[in-house]
Amino acid sequence: MMGKFKPDDDLIRRLAALLEETGLSEIEYEANGQRIRVGRQEAPVAAWMPTAPQPAAVPMPGTAPSIEVVPTGAVTSPMVGTVYTASEPGSPPFVKVGDTVSEGQTLLIIEAMKVMNPLASPAAGKVTRIMVTDGQPVEFGEPLLIIE
Repeated sequence: MMGKFKPDDDLIRRLAALLEETGLSEIEYEANGQRIRVGRQEAPVAAWMPTAPQPAAVPMPGTAPSIEVVPTGAVTSPMVGTVYTASEPGSPPFVKVGDTVSEGQTLLIIEAMKVMNPLASPAAGKVTRIMVTDGQPVEFGEPLLIIE
């Protein structure tokens, strides 16, 4: 027979602060066969662009459905992590608005779990908009920049 689980308020507060700091929507901690999951639910977001086809709402378990339109030509994040616009602090950015890029060219780096993952351009084109800043936390599927 298991004993009664008593949550550690201090641990929950630290996990909630970590959620805020990293921009994650959920974090789970497990120790000694007991698990604590802390999550946050953001307000539903609706976006509509007249030139884009009408998107479908995709409800995820435990969240309110939201409608989000990804701009045409957007390069989205393949993972949750921290985006870096240059190879190291003080170096020039990989790309700037107005740059012409070739397919496979490194656009950004996304750090996930202490691994630096270069993000290659999916197509050749011109960078028309950069939607992230250096050191910004990003979510899976978040638009990072637009190539036309």
